[in-house]
Amino acid sequence: MIQSETLELLEWSRLCQHLSTFAATKLGAVASRHLTIPTSQTVSEELLAQTKEVYELESRLNSGLSFEGIQDIGDSLERAQIQGILAGDELLAIATTLSGARNLRRAIDNHEDLAVLTSLVSELRTYPEVEQEIHRCVDERGQIADRASQKLGDIRAELRKTRSQITQKLHNIIQVKSSALQENIITQRGDRFVIPVKATHKDAIPGIVHDTSTSGLTLYVEPNSVVPMGNQLRQLTRKEEIEEEAIRRQLSEQVAAICPDLERLLLIVTTLDLATAKARYGYWLKANPPRFIDIKANEKITLRQLRHPLLEWQHHHEQGHAVIPVDLLVQPETRVVTITGPNTGGKTVTLKTLALAALMAKAGMFVPAREPVELPWFDMILADIGDEQSLQQSLSTFSGHIRRISRILNELKTQHDSLSTTHSSLILLDEVGAGTDPAEGSALAIALLKYLADHALLTMASTHFGELKALKYQDERFENASVEFDDATLSPTYRLLWGIPGRSNALAIARRLGLNPEVVEAAKQEMGGANDEVNSVIAGLEAQRRRQETKAAEAQKLLQQAEVLYKQVSEKATSLEEREQSLKEKQEVAVQQAIASAKGEIATVIRRLQKGTPTAQEAQVATNNLNQIAEKFTTPQQQKPKVGFMPKVGDRIRISKLGQTAEVITAPDSDGELNVRFGIMKMNVKLTDIESLDGQKVEPSPARTTRNTPQNNVTPPPEAPNIRTSKNTFDIRGKRVADAEIILDKALSEASGPIWIIHGHGTGKLREGVHAYLKQHSRVKRMEPAAQADGGTGVTIAYV
Repeated sequence: MIQSETLELLEWSRLCQHLSTFAATKLGAVASRHLTIPTSQTVSEELLAQTKEVYELESRLNSGLSFEGIQDIGDSLERAQIQGILAGDELLAIATTLSGARNLRRAIDNHEDLAVLTSLVSELRTYPEVEQEIHRCVDERGQIADRASQKLGDIRAELRKTRSQITQKLHNIIQVKSSALQENIITQRGDRFVIPVKATHKDAIPGIVHDTSTSGLTLYVEPNSVVPMGNQLRQLTRKEEIEEEAIRRQLSEQVAAICPDLERLLLIVTTLDLATAKARYGYWLKANPPRFIDIKANEKITLRQLRHPLLEWQHHHEQGHAVIPVDLLVQPETRVVTITGPNTGGKTVTLKTLALAALMAKAGMFVPAREPVELPWFDMILADIGDEQSLQQSLSTFSGHIRRISRILNELKTQHDSLSTTHSSLILLDEVGAGTDPAEGSALAIALLKYLADHALLTMASTHFGELKALKYQDERFENASVEFDDATLSPTYRLLWGIPGRSNALAIARRLGLNPEVVEAAKQEMGGANDEVNSVIAGLEAQRRRQETKAAEAQKLLQQAEVLYKQVSEKATSLEEREQSLKEKQEVAVQQAIASAKGEIATVIRRLQKGTPTAQEAQVATNNLNQIAEKFTTPQQQKPKVGFMPKVGDRIRISKLGQTAEVITAPDSDGELNVRFGIMKMNVKLTDIESLDGQKVEPSPARTTRNTPQNNVTPPPEAPNIRTSKNTFDIRGKRVADAEIILDKALSEASGPIWIIHGHGTGKLREGVHAYLKQHSRVKRMEPAAQADGGTGVTIAYV
C-alpha cells in the first residue's frame, strides 16, 4: 500500500502518460501508461540493455524503427480461440501485424552486434503463408475478394448479371411510363429495386409497394415484372453470404491454430515498442543511461545536473519556467542527508527528483542527468511528501505525517524479516517532525533519522530544525545540504549546496512579502545576536563556495578549449605528416623507376657491344648513347642567370616556371608585381619569376637591397604565379551559405595560393555570405573579383 501511495505522491502516473506519447502502437501506449516497476535488479538491467540497444539502432536508421502495420489484435485472437468467426477487417489487421513484425525483425537482424534485441526477435514467428492467404482472400477494404474461391466468384458474377437485368428492365419501364413517375430514377428499399410512382397513378404500374414518402404523394413500387428477378437476387445474395462466412471461418481456424505464437509475437512487439518509447523519451529529455553501483564496494552516488522530468515537460509543453538542475553526489558512507533552507527553495522538488530518477533507472529508462549517471538499485522507494491532513478522518498535519511514516517503518520491517538482510531502500521525508511542538518534533526527527540510518541504504529528509544540522558532526553517516538563498534579491536560487547547513531566512522572506518592518525588527531582537553570528558564518561559507565554483567553471572552460585546440593541432600535424610521407613515397618510386630505366638502356648498349669485336665506330656510337642516357637521367645544372634586365610595357618576356612567353601589360608596381598576358589569359607575376627572351634576370632594386640585413640576406623562394586550375577553383553555385562555408574552410586550410570561388550572381545572397565569411577568415589576406574573362563579379579570388 505504501509503495503505491509513494508512486502517487511522486506523480509517477503523469510520467508514464508522458512516456506513452512516444509509443508507436496502441499496445505500446497502454504498456507505457501501466508501466510496472521491476522487483529485481536483473530485470532492470535487462530492460536498460533493451533501451540502450534501441537507442543505438534508432541512431543508425534514417527514419528510426518502424512499427507500421502493427495493430492490437488481442481481442481477435481470443475470439478465434473460442472458434469465433473473424470479420474481414480483423483478418486484415492480423495480416498487416504479421508483416509489420517481420519488417521489425529484418531491421534488427541487419545489426548483429545488438545482442539483446537479436535474441528477443529470434523467437518471433511471422507465418508468411497465413499472411499471404489472408491477403489473397481479403482485399484492402477488409472485404472478401472474388478470388477467394471459384464458387464465390461464380456467385458474384451471377449477382452482377441479375442486377444488370433488373436495372435494364426498370429503365425500359421508366421510358414507357415516365408520366406516372415522380422522378425518372431507380432506387432501393432494403435489398429490392424500386421506382418512385405518383400515388395518383399507382394503377399504371402494378407491383409491390415497399415504401411511401412522408407526404404520401410518392409510392416506391417494385413492378411485378421485376419481382422474380428480385427474388433470385435475394437468393444469390444469401449464397454469397454463406460462402463468405465459410471463407472467413477457414481463415479464422488457421489463425486459431497459431494463436500461442501470435500472442508471443504481440508480447515481443509490445516489448520492443516500450523500449523504443523509453529510448525516444530519453533522447527528448537529453537523458543518459544509468549504471547501478554497489555502495558496499565504496562507490558513490553521482547525479550531476539532475533535472525533474515532469518540470521539463511542463517547461516545453505548458509554458513553465526553465528547470534548474541539481547535483547529487553522495559518498558511500553517507546514510542520511538533511536538506535545510527557506520555504519555496526547492527542497521538496529535490526529494521528488531523486525518487523519480531512481524509479526511472529501475524501469529501464534513461535518467535526465549528465554522464556518468551512477546510483544504487533501490529495492524499495518510500516517501512521506506533502500534507495528509484530513477533516473526515480527524487527522492533523502531524498525525497524517506520523501515520504515513509508520507505514514506511512497517514496510521496512516486513521486508527485513522476510529476507533477513539489510535492504537497499531509499526513504524520502519532507519536513520531518513538523506540525507539533518544535522541541518534541526535533527529538522525534532525530530518533527517526538515526533509526533509518541503521535500516535503510539512503534517507533524504528536508527540515527546518537546527538540531538536525548538528548530526553530521556527531555521526559520519549524516551529511548536510541546503538550498541556496540570494541575499541580494531575497529569493531562492533553487541550487543545492552540499556540506553547508542552510538558513531558513524566514525574516528576510517575511520582509520581502510585505510584513510590517517593525514586526520583523522585533522578531530579530527576540532571536538575539547569536543566531545572526551563525547566519553570518553560513553566509560566508556560501560566498566562498560560490567563488570556488566560479573558478572551477572557468578552469573547466579553459581545459575544454585547450583540448579542442590540441585536437585541431594534432589533426593538422598528422595530415602534414601523411602528405609529406606520401610525397616521399612518390619521389622514391619515381627515382627507382628512373634508375631501372637507365640500367635497362645501358644493358642494351652493353649487349650490342658484346655481340662481336667492336670497331672504333661502334665504340663511338655506344659512347654517344651513354652520354644521351646520362643527359636524360641527370638533373641539369642551372646556369647563373644574367642580370640587368627591367621589363617595360609591350616587352616580350619569359615566365621561368611555366616556360611560356608573355607580353607585359603594366609596369612593375612597388611590390615588384606586373600584369602580363599570354594567349587569352592575364595574370600577375613577380619580377623574380620572369626573364628576358635572351635569359637575363631582373636587376634587384637598390631600395630592396639596402633593407636586407647581413643576417637575413638569403633570397626567399619566389611565390607561385597566380594560375587558375581545376584544383584551385571551387564552384558553389546552388549551395546554401552554411554548406558553402564548409567547402571554403576546407579549401582555405589546404590552399598554398589564391583560390577562385564561383558563386554566380543570382539574388546576391550567396555572394554576400561568401564575402562576409572571407573577411573574418584568418587565412585570407585579401579578395577581389575576377577578371571579366574569368567570370567578373560572379567569381571572387581569395588570396591566402
